[in-house]
Amino acid sequence: MSKVLYKDLAKYYDLIYDSKDYKKEAEKIRKLIKKYKKSKGIELLDVGCGTGRHLKYLKKHFSCTGLDKNKEMISIAKKNVDGAKFRIGDMMNFSLKKKSDVILCLFSTIGYVKNYKNLKETINNFSKHLKEGGVLIIEPWVHSGEFKHNSIHMEVYSGKDIKLARAGYSRKRGNISIVYMEYLVVEKNKGIRHFKEKHEMGLFGVNQTLKIMKDVGLKSIFLKRGLTSGRGLYIGVKVRE
Repeated sequence: MSKVLYKDLAKYYDLIYDSKDYKKEAEKIRKLIKKYKKSKGIELLDVGCGTGRHLKYLKKHFSCTGLDKNKEMISIAKKNVDGAKFRIGDMMNFSLKKKSDVILCLFSTIGYVKNYKNLKETINNFSKHLKEGGVLIIEPWVHSGEFKHNSIHMEVYSGKDIKLARAGYSRKRGNISIVYMEYLVVEKNKGIRHFKEKHEMGLFGVNQTLKIMKDVGLKSIFLKRGLTSGRGLYIGVKVRE
């Protein structure tokens, strides 16, 4: 099962997360940047930017670039956000010509690297693209030991011409969380469509993640109170090249 959420269902992504308060989250991010950033510039890179909803608010304060591996999401982000640049690339190995004052990796995108080897490679790549004194903010997936095996969940969106339902079931295999998703999409003049997908995401420990950040030149802390309940935030400041 492929990740249809970011491809076939990309145009419905913002409806699925209709209740997510991007404006409030962006304001919290802006305050954290102001508190921790030591560099003087305003270049901001959002890795795994999705449909660009955080950038819609952050562009008022920063020169923003969004990066995502899915061209379908980037296409929507360009429509959602004027005044930002967008690139297609993988968080593990993207290569840009310029460095940023701020790098964001939000909404648990980092979980898709799946293992510690890939996590170190990814965070090292972030560090390479960060100016000295710049700040990295990572919103993790659920931490190891806190993931709920056999949990179930469901979200529903009800609009005038479209109805969406997403049911999920979660399992754990070693340090990998497996989330099975099924979608029903009912759209006026199009009938009912059914989609299935599976997401596999790594379950990483806080201490191990902080050590990786330290090893690549970031002075880092973990904040228990983040943007999403139960996930927290990692804050890293580039202290050496």
